[in-house]
Amino acid sequence: MTTTTAQDWLAPLYERDLIPDGTVAAFLVGSAARGWHNARSDFDIYVVTTDVWQTETSGTIRMPLDPPRVSTERFFDDEQRWEVTYWLASQIDQMLAKVSWAVYDSGIVANEALSPREETTIARLGHCLPLLGHAWIEDRYEQLKASAFRSIVTARSFSLADDAAEDALGQLESGQLESAVLSGRRALGHAVDGLLESAGEFGSHMPKWRPVRFRAAAPEILSFERYWALETMRDYDPADPQAWVQQVLTVCQDISVHVEVR
Repeated sequence: MTTTTAQDWLAPLYERDLIPDGTVAAFLVGSAARGWHNARSDFDIYVVTTDVWQTETSGTIRMPLDPPRVSTERFFDDEQRWEVTYWLASQIDQMLAKVSWAVYDSGIVANEALSPREETTIARLGHCLPLLGHAWIEDRYEQLKASAFRSIVTARSFSLADDAAEDALGQLESGQLESAVLSGRRALGHAVDGLLESAGEFGSHMPKWRPVRFRAAAPEILSFERYWALETMRDYDPADPQAWVQQVLTVCQDISVHVEVR
């Protein structure tokens, strides 16, 4: 499917009566919004409303919000799978309230403040394609930038990286080299996620996009070539696993030292 305008994206929804009267905003999210999609990608659209959406064809996703659910509609158009998720405007506001600076200062980490779907949802405010309600979307994005969201998720990723690094060091000391390699890989993933999140490239719950997010962020402290060599274990020597683990942990430490969480 070739789309060039907001109306192109909205047309399949209007044809199926999937845009309610109480629509506050609608925006394309996910890979298609960023031009990362391929022929097999789904098209994901968020519709923000003032009233709960419910039809004979809608599905339900449980959420830790009030009300504790969102509705979805799925359909195929031109052999492409579409998914429309209906959020109440009040639910978006609730999620933004969960990442206030008061929450950050209380020591609550991202996994405790937000569910993975909540985290992904509000992160997408920064990289969406507005279709309806541009001013509403811009206002919520400004709220997101002013919140502690970036600091909360970055701190979470670095904490997980530290935990994995400690595991790797303990496993090296006890001669559990294979486990140390796995812990080292986990530490690298979390450390790189923290680096990218600090630059506003969120999405640690979807590691498949980590290389693309890395290119988008283009961090100065670690080149893509260096990162990708570690991610793909290019220099790993089965005869000397410890050398690779130590190399990875050094990079993780360098990242955490140079990135400001708050």
